[in-house]
Amino acid sequence: MKRELTYALLVASLLLVVAAPPAAGHGGTIAVDPAAPDAWKYRLCNEMTTVARQALDDRDKGRPPRRFADDGGPGPAIANALVQRIFTEPAITSPKRAEAIARSYCNEKLQESS
Repeated sequence: MKRELTYALLVASLLLVVAAPPAAGHGGTIAVDPAAPDAWKYRLCNEMTTVARQALDDRDKGRPPRRFADDGGPGPAIANALVQRIFTEPAITSPKRAEAIARSYCNEKLQESS
């Protein structure tokens, strides 16, 4: 009887661990409702994290900074300034730090333009 109870508890605890939702607040893309009025801002700042990670990778591998052609929107201007910042600040050494700077810089520039 004790053996079956132990086995049942083990199986139940494994099921709880497997069925638990993933931890919130770390990495991954953000689901944005396309109907939201500011959805484009969220998508743009999410793309800027990708730009920042690529700029950090380019800098670390000795490649020249990438330039984004101006199309009249805020995206290329933010991306070019962000790439320049990543290349000029040696204190930015980790991808997470680059992403955090990208998000804050993007949000700051979009609030200035509003």
